[in-house]
Amino acid sequence: MTFHPVVFHLGPFELAGFGLMMMLAFIVAGWLAGAELRRLGFNEAYASDLVVAAVVGGIVGAKLWYVALTGDASALLSRSGLVYYGGFLGGTAAVVLTSWHRRVPLGWTAHLVAAPLALAYAIGRIGCFLANDDYGRPTDLPWGVKFPEGLPPTTAGVLARQFGVAVPPGTDPATVLAVHPTQLYEALVMAAVFAVLWRVRGAARPAGWLFGLYLVLAGLERFGIEILRAKDDRFLGPFTLAQATSAVLVAAGVVLLVRRSRGPSPAPGPWLGAAPVG
Repeated sequence: MTFHPVVFHLGPFELAGFGLMMMLAFIVAGWLAGAELRRLGFNEAYASDLVVAAVVGGIVGAKLWYVALTGDASALLSRSGLVYYGGFLGGTAAVVLTSWHRRVPLGWTAHLVAAPLALAYAIGRIGCFLANDDYGRPTDLPWGVKFPEGLPPTTAGVLARQFGVAVPPGTDPATVLAVHPTQLYEALVMAAVFAVLWRVRGAARPAGWLFGLYLVLAGLERFGIEILRAKDDRFLGPFTLAQATSAVLVAAGVVLLVRRSRGPSPAPGPWLGAAPVG
């Protein structure tokens, strides 16, 4: 199967599939956070605070992480060059600052973003597929996908030169190879993670426990998918920077699960516990 970047044309305007999915991811995440706030009887306005913080912090963090890895400052103004863990850390920092500003306990903020984060990530990975970015290594499986206009294209020469992928000897460097659509693998797995988190969010656990579970599941997912990814940041043998980061997040998640396994949740605070706005 050959797949090209998806771009929607609205009169004189163009909207890339990636941008559309990113926008949808934030909208869905905000809606889910609002639904959970309503279920808890908390102030629904906090959902919009979290979304704005996540958008700004996430995009800035993702771009800065990419520039730090590659030294390519031009990526700051391009549609490519968004690294998930940079976005995760940048978005997390912005959300934490918002939580402090509103005097909302971090445990409650973490609870509210856990399940929405998983589904937003799944939607975002569909956007990566539409942009032909963040794909895997070559495969001869029937669902392998060729990205002749990928970021970068999945030609034998590019895969070997930029990602150190072993290609069959004598292969024409211009040959477009089918690769694992790891973007779709991640979308499916993280949608399943969301289903689990959404189902157990009402469990009698202290606020923050759910986010620990998210960190464990999301970290394991990303660590596993990196085995199939076409990457140029492998160190310590076959391991990538994302796998090292994933291991840290899994460990942090385990600590949260243990520490938040019992006991009361903190009081929501005056802002979060206020009567719902509107």
